[in-house]
Amino acid sequence: MGLLLFAYIGIALMVVLSGVGSAYGTTIAGNAAVGAMKKNMGAFGSYMVLSALPGSQGLYGFAAFFLLKNYLTESITPGQAIGIFGLGFVVGFVCLLSSIRQGQVCANGIAAVGNGHDVMGKTLILAAFPELYAILSVAIVFLTSSMF
Repeated sequence: MGLLLFAYIGIALMVVLSGVGSAYGTTIAGNAAVGAMKKNMGAFGSYMVLSALPGSQGLYGFAAFFLLKNYLTESITPGQAIGIFGLGFVVGFVCLLSSIRQGQVCANGIAAVGNGHDVMGKTLILAAFPELYAILSVAIVFLTSSMF
């Protein structure tokens, strides 16, 4: 298998896994929002914000692609190909898991808001914790890509 193909597989893992994670995370929160609307339709704005939050990890996978795309040339070295594959796998996997877990945190917050509790701001703070690790994975791409 060619080095360039190996690097592209890493890029594909990064974009696909982060996108799949975001799809799952937003679905988890969206399902909770639909249930909460049965009790409290007036808090739709809160439901929408919390449901959209897990979608950001899909964007991180896409953004990390732009940090690595300049290395995807026919003159790629073995070290660059292995590095891009590894970074792609790490970012994709971290974004996948953090999106799903963030969706679960948001779903619990949505259920609480639907029951009349004033926890929107606190839920946003707690939901930021899983996202931090997705941000760190992109930061690792930014910091290590300059070593190629």
